[in-house]
Amino acid sequence: MLNATELVKELQEMRDSGYLSDGLLRTAVKRIAHADPRFDWVGVYLLSEDGSELWLHNYVGTPTEHSKIPVGTGVCGTAVEEKANQNVPDVTQVENYLACDPNVRSELVVLIRAGDEIFGQIDIDSEEEKAFTDDDEEALQAVADKIAEQIMAERR
Repeated sequence: MLNATELVKELQEMRDSGYLSDGLLRTAVKRIAHADPRFDWVGVYLLSEDGSELWLHNYVGTPTEHSKIPVGTGVCGTAVEEKANQNVPDVTQVENYLACDPNVRSELVVLIRAGDEIFGQIDIDSEEEKAFTDDDEEALQAVADKIAEQIMAERR
């Protein structure tokens, strides 16, 4: 189980030590991926400057050909288009699903954002159907919010 409080504290300590968002994103992906056996693929996508595409930043898991995802396409693109996190218990029920691995059954996407401004997202796939809970989403949101703080600070 992901200990979000511990990870958020580690990310804050990294910020205090001068690490930039790149380092925070890489650390977060690694820690999340190793936190729970349900998490079969963990990655971060960042939104392009023009807001039209998500670009894969880094990930842990099976390689994917989806290094760029148009906004509105798949679960990741839908999250940005709808400006809302996505918890999909059964990806086979998603009409425009982008399959990376035929074994994936559920997906959780949590936006990295500050207010209405979306910077990207944390994306997790699981080979278990209905793998993700509200607690998982809440924990990941805390991590995403800490990363968003750093991204905002770098853009000032």
